[in-house]
Order: sequence, then C-alpha cells, then structure tokens
Amino acid sequence: MRFQDQVVVVTGASRGIGRGIAEAFAKEGAKVACVATSEAGAKATADALADGAKAYACDVSNTESVENLFNQIQEEMGTPSVLVNNAGVARDTLLLRMKDEDWDTVLNVNLKGTFLCIRAVTRSMMKARYGRIVNISSIVGQHGQAGQANYAASKAGIFGLTMSVAKELGSRGITCNAIAPGFIQTDMTESLSEEMKEHVVKTAPAGRLGSPEDVASAVLFLASQESAYITGQTITVDGGLTL
Repeated sequence: MRFQDQVVVVTGASRGIGRGIAEAFAKEGAKVACVATSEAGAKATADALADGAKAYACDVSNTESVENLFNQIQEEMGTPSVLVNNAGVARDTLLLRMKDEDWDTVLNVNLKGTFLCIRAVTRSMMKARYGRIVNISSIVGQHGQAGQANYAASKAGIFGLTMSVAKELGSRGITCNAIAPGFIQTDMTESLSEEMKEHVVKTAPAGRLGSPEDVASAVLFLASQESAYITGQTITVDGGLTL
C-alpha cells in the first residue's frame, strides 16, 4: 500500500493504459481522481475502483477546464501527490494529407494538455514540497513513424517538457519523469493489422505485445518513494522492440 490515502490524478483514465494505471494506484491505497473527456467514461472507471475514487470530466486542451478541474480536486479530495498525464489522441494520416485541424488537435491534447495539467498542480505541490509527475509519451516520439507526424511531434515534445520541469521543480521535492510505451494491447492497438502485431511479437525480445499493467508498474515506481533520486528521465516500456 505504497500510496495509502495519497491523492493521485490520472488523465485519460476511461480506458486502456489510463484505466490500468488508475486501477494499479487504487490497489495500493490511493484516492484516485479519474479524469476523462466524458463524465460517463470517468465514472465507469471510478465506480470500478475502491472507495475514495472520484470521476471528473475535463478537456485537457482547454485552460479554463483544466484550472476548474484542479480547483475541484483540491476542494473535494485534497492536494494531489501524484499527477499522471496520460490523456492523448491520434489523428493519423500522411503528411501531405494532414489538415491543420489534425495537427492542432493532437498537439493541443497531447502536449499542451500535459503542460496545462502540470502548471495547474505545480503551486500546490511546491507548497507541500513534494510531488511526483509522470508523463506518458511513446516510442513514436523517440523514433518517429510514417503517417504520425503530429503524434510523433507531440510525444517528442513531452520529453523536452519533462526534462525542463524536472530542472525547475527538483529543489522543491518534486520529480518529473516520462514513460515511453511501445505496442500495448488496448482499444487503440486493436485497429492494427495482424501482420503488424506479428511483426512486433517476432521483433521484440520479450516476444509479445505489452499490457496496460506493464506500463502501470513503471508508473507506480516513478510515483513512489523508491524513485526519489530519479527525475527528468524516460523509461521505455516496449519489450525491447526499439533496441
């Protein structure tokens, strides 16, 4: 019960990796603020967790929505000890076909949304002189991917943001790290072709796709006391695929 009674905020908690992270924190005693775009999605996760979990709807790309979210969490649950920025979207298409709105939507949710949530929680964490921030990026941000210029740019930006936040807030007892998942079995990867899935299984030394639990385990470590001397780093959780 490493997170007994700690307030943990998880964005994008309605499904996939985000839901897996929320469940993992709840099992270790945390009071989880489950954040999703829709109230119904957030509530579905919160209702499945232990007592103390609460559901919140938020558009993480909107400044007012994010500020209202963290004010509400502060009033109803207390000061967050942990923030996990997992909310993300994809609008995949080749560069020549990519519309401005495809670029803007992905950058606003994935990168700006991460920035807005960090900014919103920083003051309270600084006052408490303690905090753990974990940003979910992607191996696509490290290596690029055809048809995902917008997604790759947004996820690469998270690495720079993570390092800068780590440098700014480290003296206040706040760490900031990132996770770069590979191919994880979620609703998003269900659309992959069987050929692509077979390629991942054959190429990755681990010999399988990852699970939300694989990512959640790394997140819990970075959010725990055990990682107090780790900040500004990225842990790649891809079964060795990008070696």
